[in-house]
Amino acid sequence: MAIITLTTDFGEKDHFVGAIKGAIYSELSEVRIVDISHSISPFNIIEAGYIIQNAFSSFPRGSIHIIGIDSELTPENKHIALKLDGHYFICADNGIMGLLTSEINPEKIVEVNIHDHVQSNFPVLDVFVNVATHIARGGTLEVIGKPIVGIKTPTSIKPVVNAEANQIIGNVIYVDNYGNVVTNISRKLFGDVGKGRDYEISARNYKFKKVCERYSDAINFDVEKHKREEDGKKLAVFNSAGYIELAIYKSNPLTVGGASSLFGLQFRDTITVNFS
Repeated sequence: MAIITLTTDFGEKDHFVGAIKGAIYSELSEVRIVDISHSISPFNIIEAGYIIQNAFSSFPRGSIHIIGIDSELTPENKHIALKLDGHYFICADNGIMGLLTSEINPEKIVEVNIHDHVQSNFPVLDVFVNVATHIARGGTLEVIGKPIVGIKTPTSIKPVVNAEANQIIGNVIYVDNYGNVVTNISRKLFGDVGKGRDYEISARNYKFKKVCERYSDAINFDVEKHKREEDGKKLAVFNSAGYIELAIYKSNPLTVGGASSLFGLQFRDTITVNFS
């Protein structure tokens, strides 16, 4: 039984997600549909890429991933379908797949060309669903598109290493549900540049001289609970996706705030690592 996942910036209020699911079930009643997220910030392809990058590999190979972010067809925003690491992805060629293709080479990419047969002002519903159900039935990519070699990558959000190789300048690429701030500085890049040297991470007026492996590593559990520095503890951590994340221990953005609000950090803000 095929699995089709949905990742969009449609939210939960409007009819869009329900209509997409209905169209899929009308074509394939036995398919399984999984929502990855419908809370991507509007048109935020970097955030969507981060979410997809860290979700898709948990699904079995052969899964089909519809990504409905900035999907309107224009001369500069083509529709593509690709096979990568045994998975299929259907989205606009707007850089959204850049995080994945920078790490894994696609096995096949096509530019979708079924638009002459589909009348649509809602391409995720009318085009992407058609492509997804075609693949789910065992159809090939060549039937719904023409092969292409490369796709767009979002170069403006890559970390920069200075000429002396003693500094990484990164950016915020995601703020999670806890208000934690995820950077684009990976564990691998940090290790390759740092080579075991001392370092200091700077984010506005906040400094960190240690990156934890787990959130709880920031807490000294040898100290009696009522004496610990626990609530509001600021920390840097390598998150489960392998990126440096700035966090507040057990934060709640709805009450005491999270790292994003307390540190004053938002999408694309600069994070710097200096090695000595």
